[in-house]
Amino acid sequence: MTTGRRARSIALIGLCAAFTMVFVLLGAWQVQRRAWKLDLIAKVEQRIHGEPVPAPVSWSSDDVYRRVRVTGVFDHGDETLVQAVTEKGPGFWVLTPLKTDRGFTVLVNRGFVPAERKVAASHPVGPVTVVGLLRATEPKGGFLRQNQPGAGRWYSRDVQAIAAAHNLTNVAPYFVDADATPNPGGWPLGGLTVVRFPNSHLIYALTWFGLALLTSGAGLYVAYDARRNRDEGAS
Repeated sequence: MTTGRRARSIALIGLCAAFTMVFVLLGAWQVQRRAWKLDLIAKVEQRIHGEPVPAPVSWSSDDVYRRVRVTGVFDHGDETLVQAVTEKGPGFWVLTPLKTDRGFTVLVNRGFVPAERKVAASHPVGPVTVVGLLRATEPKGGFLRQNQPGAGRWYSRDVQAIAAAHNLTNVAPYFVDADATPNPGGWPLGGLTVVRFPNSHLIYALTWFGLALLTSGAGLYVAYDARRNRDEGAS
């Protein structure tokens, strides 16, 4: 076996070993991500089906999708329509400020209305109690669409921007998705929150581990071939 060929074999073996290590690490990372995702799904399921708690003034990531209860009076004059696509088709989310009996304001996503019914949404008067899911604000806009507050075009439920556009103060930094309790006249239609967490980490992990097996096998073959050529050259 020539020196040049031996050097190439060593380089290939080293390259295969390096790729094998990288693929194993990536596979292990996906296993960890899968465990984290399963834990997150379990926690969110527990929050969604738990008893409603008083809506907090502030929130943390542990509060997202928690069932909350809030009492106050709707300010329909500062209602905001946010474009939406749901299982009921395209239309708008109806976001209405709720001035709570605890001294702060919460944006409530009262539900969905089709485009032709956006002016026919009900407007409850007087104190109301809303039960729903606490949701994180959606800053800036939707996919490839920036919110345009000046033109009244909203593509995401950006709490801070909506509050600023309506000069609202002391607003909670989250919004509440109202549950499916019927509104007078049937609109807006609440309870359409979609809770979905993609979990393909097992497939990714198996893919990385499969690539690790292939590259390690290739390295072993190169090592075997180099040894066989060396033995043949010595005979």
